[in-house]
Parts: sequence; structure tokens; C-alpha cells
Amino acid sequence: MVETPRLGARVRAIRKAHRLTQVRLAEQLGISPSYLNLIEHNRRPLPAALLLQLAKLFDLELDAFEQDDAVNVKADLMEVFGDDLFDDEGLTGADVDELVQHHPNVARAIRTLYDALYQAREQAQACAGDEGDPVRALLPSDEVSAFLQERRNHFPELEAAAESLSRSARLEPHHMQQGLVAHLAHLGYTVEFVEAESLRRAVRRIDRERKVVSVSELLRPRSRLFQLAHAVGLLTRSDILDDLVEDPGLTRPESRRLARVALCNYFAGAVLMPYEDFLTTAEELRYDIERIGHRFRVSFEQVCHRLTTLSRPGREGVAFHLIRTDIAGNISKRFSASGIRFARYSGVCPRWNVFGALLTPGRISTQISVMPEGDAYFCIARTIRKGDRGYHTQETIHSVGLGCRLEDARALVYADGIDLDAGKAVPIGVTCRACPRRDCEQRAMPSAGSPLQIDEDVRGMSFYAAVDSK
Repeated sequence: MVETPRLGARVRAIRKAHRLTQVRLAEQLGISPSYLNLIEHNRRPLPAALLLQLAKLFDLELDAFEQDDAVNVKADLMEVFGDDLFDDEGLTGADVDELVQHHPNVARAIRTLYDALYQAREQAQACAGDEGDPVRALLPSDEVSAFLQERRNHFPELEAAAESLSRSARLEPHHMQQGLVAHLAHLGYTVEFVEAESLRRAVRRIDRERKVVSVSELLRPRSRLFQLAHAVGLLTRSDILDDLVEDPGLTRPESRRLARVALCNYFAGAVLMPYEDFLTTAEELRYDIERIGHRFRVSFEQVCHRLTTLSRPGREGVAFHLIRTDIAGNISKRFSASGIRFARYSGVCPRWNVFGALLTPGRISTQISVMPEGDAYFCIARTIRKGDRGYHTQETIHSVGLGCRLEDARALVYADGIDLDAGKAVPIGVTCRACPRRDCEQRAMPSAGSPLQIDEDVRGMSFYAAVDSK
């Protein structure tokens, strides 16, 4: 995942150099003091508009805000050097620290070189017909995930477009389907709810020649609403989608097409869950996902997605991370506003409760977790089911995990009655190889930088977990 630049330390230093309080600087920037406080503590990124405003306000060159992403580079390199390719080098965290601090350009170059090696190795493996992940690093979904992460999964252009549609089409939550169908009719399109067989395994099709939007009869009402809103976005907001996908990080046509779909999903979510109403409701109901879903007539997963988009300056919600996985551990969606890191090159730590939730289908599980660096998080997870296509169709089960920093947990109803003592948190990591915890009983491979010590007379809970000496 590509991390959004965090410039909190630079903003704070500039403010103090000019002897301004947070309240005073916030007034000059036209934002709330609380939002400025989040920026200064790297809980929110510095938006481009505020960056330019700061530069103009204090007559600074933009170079003064050049991002020092040493923390991100170090974390990535720790994962890189977790590859068994480097087992004999004896590299330590201190070595990586020194490299990043004194030779940052070399550190970034090593990361770029390893990215290329990883892709080439995976491509060679796929061409040879070996089993395993099919060229994961080459998928357009990786570029789209990085694109969303860079934008903090917040798109003011789409928010404004959704609000404009709601006003012009006079959409009301209790009559959303009628409103969307009427708006499509205004555009010259007829909506048909048809038998699944006629859609040839699709759930929605737009026939631009016949001007017909066909929606599967098997979709639940909330999914029908989403598909209708998505169709409106494709038919009326193509110019905005085209502008957004002209991003240098989306290097291939496939990536840009996938990004258009993701952005139109964002638009549909913003139509069904208008920003101000949604945030007010989320705070009122203390982020109770099921109750929010009933209020807006949307699904559990749709609410989770919308919760990750609440980054409007001066009107932001709790910063969440989101991850979705299937029963085989394949991660299909991931985004982090909370600051938690996802692996760039391999799977996630099995101690994350998003995997444990698969053992208790339909029930929400909670977890207090702490990363090796000491950052603590409060996470919830629950399974979702897809595939209401009839008796002979296999149902798809995913687990969705949503989490925030531990200090934000009290805003969530799920933290009621839970002791939020970080000292009792479940130790988790990014990947086994990059995690320094040698005493983990769920280790699947040895920790990078730690020699593998094997005593045939002693067997621990895991082959790679450390055990007490004799």
C-alpha cells in the first residue's frame, strides 16, 4: 500500500516558529482547531489545498514541505529484507535505520528494485505453471488500492456530484428507488428488473443503444438501490470519473477502468448515504453499523466502506481502516486511514480478528491489538454472505474488518464494557517475516534477522516459535 504523506511535524514547526496557537492558525486556514490538531499529530494528511494555503500564508517554497517518509520506507524495507534472499546477510533493524536516515534515496531505490524483482519472480512462476498466487504484484487492483490510499479514499468531486444529484432529482431516503428510476427515465432510460438467466450471470447491465438499465431480480432491495445509483453515476458523471483516473499512479488501461468502477461505487455510496446526514447519524448511533444500515437501507459492507470516506476537512469522522478477506485468506479490499500497515508483498498476520470472525459467522467480534512498534488499535470484524442466486449456486463468504486507533475506540458502541487497556492487547504484526516477535505461537516462518535455532530434543507450539532454553 502507498501511504499518504504526513506532514504534521512540519506544520507544527512552522506554526510554532510564527508563534501561533492552533486556534489562530486554524482560523487563518478556515478549518477547525481539532482538524489542525489531527494533521499535526499525523492523524490526517495535509490536503493539497491546505498545503498551498500554508505556503502562501507564510511565503514558503513548497520544498519546505517535502515529505520525509522515513517511517514508511523503513517499514517497507523491513518487509523486503524479510525475504529469505537476505537470510545470510544478518541485517538488523538498526542497519535499516541507518540506511534510511543517512541514505534515504538509496533506501527508496532498494524498495523500487525489490518491487521489480518481486514482480519478475511472480511472473516467472506463473509462466512456469507453478501453483501459488498468480502474479499478484502485477494486478491492476494494486494500483487502484494505492490510488485510493493516496487520496485517503475521499473525493470531494464525487461528494459534490452526489449532493447535486440528490437536490436536482429530489431523492428521499424512504423513496430512493422511485427517485432513481424517475431520474433514469428523465435521462431517457427504462429500468427493468429481469430474471437472472437473461443477464447471463451479471447482476446489472446498461444497454446504451436501447437505453435500458436491467437489474437482476435476485438482488436484495439495498443492492438494487446501489446498482441504480451506480448506473446514474456512469451515465451522468463520466467527465468527473475520466478526470480522476488520469492519475500517474494508474499506469495501465485496466487499472484506469477498474478505478472508474471503484469511483462510481464511491459515488453510489455517497448518493445513498449523503455525507452530512451519514456522519451525523454515525455519531448519533456511535458507529453502530447495523443500525446505520437500517437507517439508510444499505448493507453492512456498504456502511463500512462509507465510514472510511469521512475525511472532509473540518467535518471528519473517526479514521478507520478496512480489510476484506475470503475463507482462504485472499485479501480483496484494503484501505488504511487509521495508520495501520498492510503487507506489500505477502499475507496478513493470522492473529487479526478479521480471520477469526470466519469461525463465528454472522457475529461481530472485537479485538484490541498492538503492532510491534507499540501502536494500538480497536478492531471489529464480521462475515458477510453474497450470492442469493438460488439453491444450486454456491454462496460466497467474506470477512470484513474495520478498525481505528485505540484512543478513538470510545466513540464506537462496540467498545462499551470493554477494558481498553493497551497492555492487554493482542500482539499482531504485518507479516511473519517482518515481525520481530519470536515467541508467537502462530508463526508460519522464522523472523527475518533472527537465526533459526533448531533443537531436535525440544518442540514448541510452533516450529519457528522461540522456546525457553534448558
